[in-house]
Amino acid sequence: MEEKKLDINSIIGFVLIFGILIFMFYQNKPTPEELEAQKAQQEQVEAEQKEAEEAVQENATLTTTSPQVNLQDSTAIANYKSAIGAFGYTQPSEGTTTLENDLVYLEIGNKGGQIIEARMKQFKTYDSIPVYLVKDGNAQFGLSFSTSDNRVLNTKNLYFEPTLSTSGENQILSMKAKTGPDHFLEYRYEMKPDDYLVDFTIRSQGLNGVLNSSQPVKMEWNLKGIRHNKSITYENRYTRLTYSYEDGKIDKLSEGGDDEDTEQDIKWLSYRQHFFSSILASKDEFKTAELTSINLVEEESRTARFTKEYTSVVPLEVTGGELSKNMHWYYGPTDVAVLDQYADLNLDDSIPFGWGIFGWINRYVFTPFYAFLSGIFPYGIAIIIMTILVRLAMSPATYKSYLSQAKMKVLKPEITELGEKYKDNAMKKQQETMKLYGKAGVSPMSGCIPAFIQMPIFYALFMFFPTSFALRQKSFLWADDLSSFDTIYQFPEGFSIPFYGDHISLFPILASVAIFFYMMMTTGQNMPQQPGMPNMKFIMYLMPFFMLVFFNNYASGLSLYYFISNLITIGIMLVIKNFILDNDKIHAQIQENKKKPKKENKFQKKMREMMEQAEEQKKAGKR
Repeated sequence: MEEKKLDINSIIGFVLIFGILIFMFYQNKPTPEELEAQKAQQEQVEAEQKEAEEAVQENATLTTTSPQVNLQDSTAIANYKSAIGAFGYTQPSEGTTTLENDLVYLEIGNKGGQIIEARMKQFKTYDSIPVYLVKDGNAQFGLSFSTSDNRVLNTKNLYFEPTLSTSGENQILSMKAKTGPDHFLEYRYEMKPDDYLVDFTIRSQGLNGVLNSSQPVKMEWNLKGIRHNKSITYENRYTRLTYSYEDGKIDKLSEGGDDEDTEQDIKWLSYRQHFFSSILASKDEFKTAELTSINLVEEESRTARFTKEYTSVVPLEVTGGELSKNMHWYYGPTDVAVLDQYADLNLDDSIPFGWGIFGWINRYVFTPFYAFLSGIFPYGIAIIIMTILVRLAMSPATYKSYLSQAKMKVLKPEITELGEKYKDNAMKKQQETMKLYGKAGVSPMSGCIPAFIQMPIFYALFMFFPTSFALRQKSFLWADDLSSFDTIYQFPEGFSIPFYGDHISLFPILASVAIFFYMMMTTGQNMPQQPGMPNMKFIMYLMPFFMLVFFNNYASGLSLYYFISNLITIGIMLVIKNFILDNDKIHAQIQENKKKPKKENKFQKKMREMMEQAEEQKKAGKR
């Protein structure tokens, strides 16, 4: 191994470098005049720093996520004080403070004192990322108010001083924008363990000389709904601004377009994002609120991030020169099992169960019934069991409907004969047909009554499956989410069939086939064509087609229900036809009914008289 030696060239090189460094040092050495100027400048900076530190008097030190404003930068301090006026007492700091329990994570920023992140800790989106209701500036909350010297300030530009403490198991965060040691505007957050509801209080102290008491403070809450589902158009259908007003009345802004409204006596405001909601509730009603909803979805997109943008502007009264308002924030699932816990606020009314009796059936029958079944069986099997039980409960109506159709089938030859006899006189044909029905004891409407009875069930289930939180992301067979549509084929990006969508769902196809065979049994072959009545065979083909197209973009659980429901109904009707009803006995009974004198009720008498009068007028006209 060769021994390394320091040669003469290396020595010369080091000497030259050292010499150059010494030369540069002396060349840049300040003159006595420059030293004197630097000393004066340093004393000025230190004086300004001391003044700034005395002005802000920081009372608490918290770990922050970004560096504080440079207090040696006198220009930055001057600009900050100019922007916020008297509130320059609070030290400008871009930090954040966290409140969290096992359910929800909230991050509150020092700037604005508002929630800048709200994350659900137990739920994921369709693509397995955490569910965020607030993130990356999609929400803004603040107060705008006039000062006594006629300036307009917004708390979104103020810096709040955080103090985190506990009361028992509750976490309490006080955010104060100060004008002095005991003069401040405070946002107070209190989070309880295992609770989505966070108490939120806005109050001021010692600001009666700062706030302009003749002008209300405007509270503004803005939020753009973050996408959580695989189909943004489907999610947007159930994304709405809902509010409670005037002692429990519920209203909503438009589902499909832009909308605005002004309402009074608001109890709570819900920014619903299908299965998750951001709600602001007040212990004392908001006297008025200006509400706006803007639709951000024009068509299906696999990359769009937001559904609707909501804005609420609520005036808050200044009493005695001070501000005080007790409220609640709710960031959590739109789940009746959760929202029922806040019965005093009636937050469960924000769930779209449906209106009137339909919503009542959904809320108090199907929702608890399915919750019971899904607690025992897998979610898809629970739907099938619920379908079987519902169809069995409705089987008496099915029997009445089929019995009416059997009677109409027996009368069909006689009705055809009347049609031929009075083919040139539609009014007379209708009269004679009604007389035949009366003598035979048959009502053509009796087959429609069971259908009307089942309509509340139909609509309640129509609202139940897409909005039931229990079905969210629950799979069955090829469907990966029973609360959304199933997909067996996805069309290429950018290709979509109008009204049908960008995919093919299998459950609606099965349901359409089943309803086609059901209608063949009940309508196509048995119902005679009546004057003025719609073509039944046309409806027989229209209804399955309508289901195929319309249900392609609805919850797969709903299509599963109708597939199983129609299969069961077909089975029940086959049993009725082959083992319960006897056409010969029905025919004999009709003939017996014809022999008996039939007493008209008031309605039948009135109808007969009207038809006879119309016939007389027609004859008089021909003369």
